Amino acid sequence: MTVENELEKKILENSENKKLIRHEDFVAGISKGMAILECFGSERHRLNISIAAEKTGLTRAAARRHLLTLEYLGYLEFDGHYYYLAPKVLKFSGAYLSGSQLPKICQPLLNLLTTQTSLIFSVMVLDGFEAITIARSAAHQQTDRVNPYGLHLGNRLPAHATSAGKILLAHLSLEQQQEWLEKYPLKRLTKYSCMDNQQFLHILDEIKEQDWCYSSEEHELGVHALAVPIYGPKGNVVAALNIVSPTMRTTKEYLIQQILPLLQETARDLRNVI
Repeated sequence: MTVENELEKKILENSENKKLIRHEDFVAGISKGMAILECFGSERHRLNISIAAEKTGLTRAAARRHLLTLEYLGYLEFDGHYYYLAPKVLKFSGAYLSGSQLPKICQPLLNLLTTQTSLIFSVMVLDGFEAITIARSAAHQQTDRVNPYGLHLGNRLPAHATSAGKILLAHLSLEQQQEWLEKYPLKRLTKYSCMDNQQFLHILDEIKEQDWCYSSEEHELGVHALAVPIYGPKGNVVAALNIVSPTMRTTKEYLIQQILPLLQETARDLRNVI
């Protein structure tokens, strides 16, 4: 068998989503271009050629070509020293939010929760080591609009230190959880962040058993949150519904006694319509 025939039969697996693709169908150029775009985030707003090459594993020459191409296509802008994301990248998030059914279905229920409680509610999904906000309640009279985790669409937060993230991780299999921990080692964000893998797995097991998660100051001091899973029609967890609040405004007892029943009722309503 020739080398070409062997490559045609080779199957590639994405380590994150377990998707499979034949080697002959895989477009390396797209993969490298997306790797460049994924280098940008809340902690890294600008890239130069050296940083892009380091973060993606590309050569400087390849990183330069990809950056120039993305700039030419309008997805990046260049200030003479650094590249940064252009508004055109929002085309994808806008298309997702307008086309996906879950954010549309959740929105009126989230708004109703805020009307009832004057608190902020979000729906989040898991993507790699982060939980992403795909829907958030509108708060017309919100005066304490601190901008900690979960308070704007598209916000990406470390899953291990957030209530919604831990709910989503809790409903993975033990094997998936262990793979996740191996790929994304626990990071200390505050003095309350869990850093022990076995303890973290035990916490996830307890969360799955009780079917809700309370998290306090693990991601940001002065902020706590409560989350419940949103189940799909097949009984699988498709997202998490959470409430985020400053600790000076609400107590743990209030969230669990007064807000948790509202979250659980809303999650049940969503299961009936998604």
